[in-house]
Amino acid sequence: MSRTFLWALGCVALLSWSQEGRAAVPEVAAPEIRVASVHFPPYVYADEPERGLLAQLLRALNRQQQDYRFIARSTSLARRFSDLRDGQIDLAVFENPDWGWQGIAAARLEMGLEDAEIYVAQARPGRDQSFFQPLQGKRLALFKGYHYGFSGFANDPQLLREQYNAELTYSHDSILGLVLRGRADIGLLTRSWLQERQLREPALQAQLLVGEQVDQTYRHYMLLRPQATITSARLQALLEQLRHSGELQRIFEPYGVQVKAHVTDR
Repeated sequence: MSRTFLWALGCVALLSWSQEGRAAVPEVAAPEIRVASVHFPPYVYADEPERGLLAQLLRALNRQQQDYRFIARSTSLARRFSDLRDGQIDLAVFENPDWGWQGIAAARLEMGLEDAEIYVAQARPGRDQSFFQPLQGKRLALFKGYHYGFSGFANDPQLLREQYNAELTYSHDSILGLVLRGRADIGLLTRSWLQERQLREPALQAQLLVGEQVDQTYRHYMLLRPQATITSARLQALLEQLRHSGELQRIFEPYGVQVKAHVTDR
């Protein structure tokens, strides 16, 4: 048997062993970053989880890198605090530190996104902006669990009912319906939700009087659990890459969410 043949046979055996060795080593899955998914149209639609802005953002983050896998984890307005504290979720997004997060350990990262809560009323002859002030004596339609500026961000249902004559609902659609049917004088809606709804139903613009003065303009924050696999610096860097590439603008600006050129609070 020639030396050349033996050498070739050895190479084949070595290559086969190398390939088998590689095949035997399991691929390490990217660590999951569990992101709170709370019904908050148009950011999250509980009945259509792939429709909202959160789903678009997570897809963009996953396309951008392979070190982490961002996944949505369903929770509720009331439960999201304990879920982050107890490690059921790693990250809450589209949040504001004033919305009940005081005293909960989390890194607060500004997203450079701005939205607002706005006042709406049924459009009627002779009704103008003065209708929105004062709120006292008006019947309000509110989203249960939301923190509103006019109440000092208090969201206790009993307080809102007793002091502000509020009807509390679980959807923006219900708030809009109460206003259009005359069962509420003023409703509070998320600006991005109303813009998306008016794009689908242009006739709404003539039916509504929209307040020029907003209840609150808020900057969205991310709140990251201290024990999360990803660091706050890495997470902020990923978001900034999406901003500089124009991806954040593509996702959010059609809904009237303002995308800042840079963040001011790190």
